[in-house]
Amino acid sequence: MSLSVRNKEMKKTIVSLLALLLCAGCGEKLSPEEQAMNAAKEAAQACYADLLAGRYEQFLQGRAGMDSIPEGYREQLVAACKQFLSQQRDAHGGITSFQVNNARIDSTQQLIQVFLILHFADSTQEEIVVPMVEQNGQWKIK
Repeated sequence: MSLSVRNKEMKKTIVSLLALLLCAGCGEKLSPEEQAMNAAKEAAQACYADLLAGRYEQFLQGRAGMDSIPEGYREQLVAACKQFLSQQRDAHGGITSFQVNNARIDSTQQLIQVFLILHFADSTQEEIVVPMVEQNGQWKIK
């Protein structure tokens, strides 16, 4: 291969890489509000995944203020989680899955409302609103 052919190929490669980098740099940037909503949605999704998997302690850790509650109250909250899932099994055959539907910033209450759709075994669905607050840099259920 001649030197001029190699130079042309090298120039094409460099131009292609520069174009790719330029396109990547021009990608859509998320606003701070959109970043917060995405983080709140991810946190809500992780919490409810823990709840459905029976990881009640992890679910409670995803709630604001749970690091300083008395052990007796924590035990009551774990029992309430179990009771909630049991009631859903009795009423609808249980929750089979959920999906994050939307999120909305509520600036007056300084929280983000995350909308989850619960899917039940009897093929019904229910939308719930999960209020999320930022606590020490992490989004938690209020």
